[in-house]
Amino acid sequence: MNDQPIDTLGKKLDRVIAALERMAPAEPQPIDFAAADCFVWNAELVRLDPVQRVNRIELSLIRGVDRVRDILVDNTERFATGLPANNVLLWGARGMGKSSLVKAAHATVNRERTADAALKLIEIHREDIATLPRLLASLKDAPHRFILFCDDLSFDNDDTSYKSLKAALEGGVEGRPDNVVFYATSNRRHLLPRDMIENERSTAINPSEAVEEKVSLSDRFGLWLGFHKCSQDDYLEMIDAYVKHYGLKINAETLRADALEWATTRGSRSGRVAWQFIQDLAGRLGARLDDASN
Repeated sequence: MNDQPIDTLGKKLDRVIAALERMAPAEPQPIDFAAADCFVWNAELVRLDPVQRVNRIELSLIRGVDRVRDILVDNTERFATGLPANNVLLWGARGMGKSSLVKAAHATVNRERTADAALKLIEIHREDIATLPRLLASLKDAPHRFILFCDDLSFDNDDTSYKSLKAALEGGVEGRPDNVVFYATSNRRHLLPRDMIENERSTAINPSEAVEEKVSLSDRFGLWLGFHKCSQDDYLEMIDAYVKHYGLKINAETLRADALEWATTRGSRSGRVAWQFIQDLAGRLGARLDDASN
């Protein structure tokens, strides 16, 4: 009997099995929470990737948002000590330090905590929001407390993944684990584009219920912290704080004139514009900026 057809069939079956194994969901990897204080959720490989050097600045350098800064730090401190705390939505003007504030608040709270009691920060990308329930399941029995952080969170037309976020935050059978809180930044207060909400209002059989279903997502955040465009004085205060922090040597009048000219050419004033000016200034002065940037 010729065994060649059987061997050929066996090889084909092996290839099919290998292909199916590649298509199968990845098995969760053991998590070494001692590896770092900050992680990035890798949804494809179902694991947390440690971040050894976090891109952040000192809390004292974030100016013009004193009130929301204090509220966020207080909420984070209470959560870290096991007290009740809210999910937080930081929304508003671009470049005013929303994501920088989250990372700085995390570092500030951890500064007085031991490694065993450290608060962990986990970044989840916007496109991975649908996998949030799986991430929560892997964290609920962990011996740490976690801030899940999504930067620039928003949803477009025909995007239904916001329903996964709603359920994961508050609406599921189990609810959000006690050791997890969710922080998100967005340019939109309701996370959804205005035309999407208006379209629901105009086409739904019951407009008020349709709009309520969309807007209720932001209601899952107990704290709404608004960020608004800064004044000229706030902008110059940011510049001065950076100059002092990095020890840049420049005449005060020259600094003011250059900073205002920079903002004029950019057509806006914000924390991000201030930092970009400082990078340019440091380069012109031949100075180095050793800290993580905004």
